[in-house]
Amino acid sequence: MWSGAAAAAAAAARTVSPRLHAPTSLTGRRGAGRPSTVSVRAGGGGGLMDFVGGDLVKPDLGRWLADVEEHKALAIYPPHEGGYEGRYLNRLRYQGYYFLDLSARGLGDPESTLTKIHPVCPPSLGRQPVARWYFPPEVDYRLSLLHPDAKGLIVWVYEAKVLSKAELQFLAMLPDLRPKVRVIAECGNWRKFIWKPLKQISGLEPDPDAEE
Repeated sequence: MWSGAAAAAAAAARTVSPRLHAPTSLTGRRGAGRPSTVSVRAGGGGGLMDFVGGDLVKPDLGRWLADVEEHKALAIYPPHEGGYEGRYLNRLRYQGYYFLDLSARGLGDPESTLTKIHPVCPPSLGRQPVARWYFPPEVDYRLSLLHPDAKGLIVWVYEAKVLSKAELQFLAMLPDLRPKVRVIAECGNWRKFIWKPLKQISGLEPDPDAEE
């Protein structure tokens, strides 16, 4: 008789007290009796690369080298946090390229700075006369110092998004003027490391991905 009453009480408890579910908010209710759990879902169509990490799998390095040799001038869009472009830079270094790193801010006229003798005026504090110094063209000077076994010179331009369309067009045509030169211009940022031909970005060639 006692066992039958205990069984009936247990059945009633199961009927009256439903199973507790985890709360949907980040903070659970007090006195729930068990720790709350929160499930995180990747939104926006996240793929496998979002979970693996960009530093573990790089299947596009072969295509990167092929595009550098084919187009000779590329516009790259690295992630905002930085660091990803170093792997692509090192792969070009392994191929025998040397680098000329420039910042687009304060570059002046790219044509004069890179391919012509150009003047540079140091800042005057108001007490000394205004001086003007003449420097050799950056690209031609670096090409004259290249090792005989070097494959070429990579002109890597940081912050190229501040350049005008005409300046980007000159950078895109620079490998045609100097056959041993390749140009990599950082024209913006994206969620992952992507690149496009610089001639398409500057308007010299039609962009197949552009919206009509």
